[in-house]
Amino acid sequence: MTDLMIQKLRNNEYFGMQDRLDNLYEESANGRYFKNLYDFIVSEENIRLAYRNIKSNTGSKTKGTNGHTIKHLQRMDINKLVAITRKRLKYYEPHSVKRVLIPKPNGDKRPLGIPTIEDRLIQQMFLQILEPIVEAKFNSNSFGFRPKRSTHDALARCYHLVNHSFNHYVVDVDIKGFFDNVNHTKLLKQLWTIGIRDKKVLSIIKKMLKAEVKGIGVPEKGTPQGGILSPLLANVVLNELDWWISNQWETKPTKISYKLKRNKTDALKKTKLKPMYLVRYADDFKIFTNSYNNAKKIKIAVEKWLQERLGLETSKEKSKITNIRKNGTDFLGVRFRAVKKGTGKTGYIVNSKMCPKSKNKVEEVIRHKLVKIRKSPTPEKIMMYNANILGMQNYYKIATRVSQDFNDIRHRVHKNIKSLLYRNIFNFTQEKNKVIEKFYTGYRCPRFKSNGILVYPMEAVKHDIRGQRKPEFTIYNAKDRKAIHKEIKNVSVTEIEMFRKGTYKSKSVKYEDNRLSKYVAQKGCCGITGERLTPFNAICHHKKPTAQGGTDDYDNLIIIKKDYHMLIHNNNPTTNPKYKAILETFDLKAIKNLNQLRTEVGNPKLS
Repeated sequence: MTDLMIQKLRNNEYFGMQDRLDNLYEESANGRYFKNLYDFIVSEENIRLAYRNIKSNTGSKTKGTNGHTIKHLQRMDINKLVAITRKRLKYYEPHSVKRVLIPKPNGDKRPLGIPTIEDRLIQQMFLQILEPIVEAKFNSNSFGFRPKRSTHDALARCYHLVNHSFNHYVVDVDIKGFFDNVNHTKLLKQLWTIGIRDKKVLSIIKKMLKAEVKGIGVPEKGTPQGGILSPLLANVVLNELDWWISNQWETKPTKISYKLKRNKTDALKKTKLKPMYLVRYADDFKIFTNSYNNAKKIKIAVEKWLQERLGLETSKEKSKITNIRKNGTDFLGVRFRAVKKGTGKTGYIVNSKMCPKSKNKVEEVIRHKLVKIRKSPTPEKIMMYNANILGMQNYYKIATRVSQDFNDIRHRVHKNIKSLLYRNIFNFTQEKNKVIEKFYTGYRCPRFKSNGILVYPMEAVKHDIRGQRKPEFTIYNAKDRKAIHKEIKNVSVTEIEMFRKGTYKSKSVKYEDNRLSKYVAQKGCCGITGERLTPFNAICHHKKPTAQGGTDDYDNLIIIKKDYHMLIHNNNPTTNPKYKAILETFDLKAIKNLNQLRTEVGNPKLS
């Protein structure tokens, strides 16, 4: 599981939201309609959770049209943030959206809509409550922008279809400017059908969709790429397509109930129905079938359905049919095809590699990083280079021929490597570290060191065999979560809630959030003595006092026992019998920790 998803689950627990979200998922799965979601959305716990989820996003530092970033919210105390957010939503009018153009690999530019930080907070509040409801209604063949689903899951599903069926004709249908052409009225009806029937909530979502784009005007259609809620809404739109295709074959109702899926498939094969299996990631999808004639009919039917049902046009030039026994098909940066198994074996197996565009892009990124290192070889640039190498290897390792691809790239950038060796910016080494041992053990390729940092070998990567994810898996089920998410060690959810709601002087949102993080990080133990604390005898201390310019940053906070606080701030606590008695219980390590904190507030060390 990604660190981001682990943190998301932990955040849900911090604010006592996980059980409530699980209940929404279960009730939605059972067909319940939701008419009273607004109060849940504007609850203090949900607002605080939304703040915590957006604060660490890189987008939180991006200015909206009002010039505000996450720092604007951090300066408020929690009561003020809750009050202002609720007041805005009472008569909600979104701020205008900033339009930014991002370059695409083909030279075109993709427009992004950046809401203000206040509107991003509100969108996150809505996302947290709507997500479990719609997740219960989404088709398992949709993999994009959903919790604990990824591009690797989508490709693993494609591989499974290649390896375990003879559906080797792939239909690609390209939707023209999908995100810019979503029909708002249709989308709101789809939300209503799914079960979101709180009119106040739907009214606010409509206003989000109609938010003015600065310099462009009020959009009549589309969901702005860049909005926090947009990916969820896009999946709602195409969920109808997912189920329509699925119900043509995979989930087609039959008169006889079958315990085994293969028995149902055998029965369907005796009909005149066309086999079709969908794999979708956002607006990019593939449909697998068993013949060219079927593929041709499916393509025409899907294009017609998209036009008539969702009002979406398709590209005749980009939409196509591929026989993957003869040619490869590109999906999510990987080109795959079906090849015959080894001599004496029957059937087909997937063969995949980086698609040419992806390969060229990776080469371009690596070359650019190497040139920057040559011009100015700093440790920071080496670490950034390593992060890029590891990230690209992790993404493309699902390709069966990834090792050959990265070897090719290594040869293409050889001149750049040679130049760095000639200038002694890179030096040969046999040293290892934990990362080298974990990811690159067994590779005999040359290794380099620069600025005291080991350089990760780009060619040292091998295919990672990935199985299909269980279709019904969800993070909103306690049993599924246990397989991927360890409980918070040493600190119970009840303790976290008690500590969060403890009596103390209200400060900034930033302080309250970091205070909670520090309590969990220290596992509920005192930062001076290491003893286990209860939520009632633990307090948060500023290492450098705010009166002396100290901040509410995470690194300036420490959790200690209440009884020890004056030992830090009292100039000479040994003159007080009560404090003296406490000090006599401290060991040398505790005295050392205490003296460090006393020094930071300007008091002398104790002997």
